[in-house]
Amino acid sequence: MGTKFLLRPPVLLAMFTAGIAIAQQPAYSSGIQSIDHIVAVVNENVITRNELDEMLKTAVKQLEKQGMQAPSRAVMEKQMLERIIVNRVQLQLAKETGLTVSDTELDQTIRRIAQENKLSLSEFHSALEEDGISFNKFRNEIRDEIILVRLKEREVNNRISVTEGEVDNFLHTQENSADSSEYRIAHILIQLPEQADAIKIEAMRQRAEAALAQLKDGVEFAKVAAEFSDASDAMQGGLLDWRPASQLTKRFADYVTPMKPGELSSIIQSPNGFHILKLVDRRNQNEAITMVDQTHARHILVKINELTSEGDARRRITDLKERLDNGGKFDELAKLHSEDASAASGGDLGWVSPGDTVPEFEHAMSALKDGEISGPVQSPFGWHLIQVIERRSQDMSKERQRQTARQAIRARKADSAFQDWLQRLRDRAYVEYRLEEG
Repeated sequence: MGTKFLLRPPVLLAMFTAGIAIAQQPAYSSGIQSIDHIVAVVNENVITRNELDEMLKTAVKQLEKQGMQAPSRAVMEKQMLERIIVNRVQLQLAKETGLTVSDTELDQTIRRIAQENKLSLSEFHSALEEDGISFNKFRNEIRDEIILVRLKEREVNNRISVTEGEVDNFLHTQENSADSSEYRIAHILIQLPEQADAIKIEAMRQRAEAALAQLKDGVEFAKVAAEFSDASDAMQGGLLDWRPASQLTKRFADYVTPMKPGELSSIIQSPNGFHILKLVDRRNQNEAITMVDQTHARHILVKINELTSEGDARRRITDLKERLDNGGKFDELAKLHSEDASAASGGDLGWVSPGDTVPEFEHAMSALKDGEISGPVQSPFGWHLIQVIERRSQDMSKERQRQTARQAIRARKADSAFQDWLQRLRDRAYVEYRLEEG
């Protein structure tokens, strides 16, 4: 289908369901109350000491929940400030290009977060208040997270293509590989800035060597990652998901496949910087038959864009629902009014598997009975009406292999493209550090 709502964005709930009880605590490693002042200027925006301290407290709490000791305050401040700067330049670009999140969609997301925590909305409010967290602040943070996901989708993910030939090659390589294992890896990235000179490259290499020296001295990998790594998962110990060797870059696979669990790689240089890998564990891939509950569905989409406001889109989709309720034919209205590529086939999406669609669409579709039509459903792509035609349980072993391969190729391309895009965006920004002032 043309509208890529089959590409599910990263889950936003994890950081909030894991950290819903972020307790108020004194400033990290400080017994005095800091006076608010500017610690950095980002283009025409400022970051204050209070913002940085809030981020520090959250990061320390997350490390404590993982049983990890926090690095020194100086190290944490530098890493958290850089993270705020990177987020700020992305949010500035989103604002400049008109990327927004409607209040309706934001409320739906917060309700889903509450449900994930097995709380009613009022109980969720109370839980936040008991932990000293302002609901409005929490709401704004959720809005920012959604915007960041949308920005990445628009600027990077939607520009990634995967051909059937690439999928065939991927599966051929996997089939001909003697290695049928999956690997759980932790990594540290010492990132090189764009157009780094020889002096900067050598400085980053020495930083990687210092990290490796600590690891060889027995310091916990997660602690070294939190202190040294420039990767976004540094505060999670640099731990990656399970993946087969075929989903690793050749450079990483050459190091990882001969390693035993617990072993460290040497320093690996790539265009992005210097890497250190640890093989956490390995396991055999599960090749059992995959039975999947699928839904045959169709939909009508009205997009929200510069020509159609959120309110106008909702009014149009509501009018279409009334016409369906009064006997209108779904396929005919889809052909006339849907703004998705599936309109030509009466909105027919074919057989949809769990995880194929964005959460908002999947939740609404799952709640429908065969033949039932939903009310208006908002997703990142606009407003939908959804009809379930029928359901089935299907052996998807081969198709799932191709889908998994396609997702792996896309993820690999997107990860690399996102890091490059983010580095360019960061390098173009005007940043003035004032951390030592005040």
